[in-house]
Amino acid sequence: MQQSYTNSAVKIVLPAVLGYERIAMACSATFAQMNGLAPDRIEDLKTVVAEATTNAMQHGNGGRAEAHVTIRFEMLPDAIQVTVRDEGNGFENVVKDPDIEQIINEEETPIGFGVFLIRNLADHVEFHLLPGGGHCVEMRIAMPH
Repeated sequence: MQQSYTNSAVKIVLPAVLGYERIAMACSATFAQMNGLAPDRIEDLKTVVAEATTNAMQHGNGGRAEAHVTIRFEMLPDAIQVTVRDEGNGFENVVKDPDIEQIINEEETPIGFGVFLIRNLADHVEFHLLPGGGHCVEMRIAMPH
């Protein structure tokens, strides 16, 4: 029988070092599995966590290894919520969707592809500039009913 950890939350803080997004992915998979998320949705969760964490490291924190990325996983009654925060200036929520065909044909660079994946795999996404500096991406993956 699957054990449920309802109303639980986990927070990890990572240095902005590429490769460490794998730690966030592993944590997200374990957290989701412990809370009963379906395996295909766990893969979606891992992807959005990896993309948001990588974006926070590269773009939000500008590749500064001394900056941190904070990832929080929270079990809500109907979803797993993940919040990824960086210490950078963030970006406006106007990133256009990339042209997948042009990317495949190497006619366009894959800028914005991570945000595209996040928007298409998560059930809810919000981007926020934080008042004290930094940027936050809030994502939810719905739980099966």
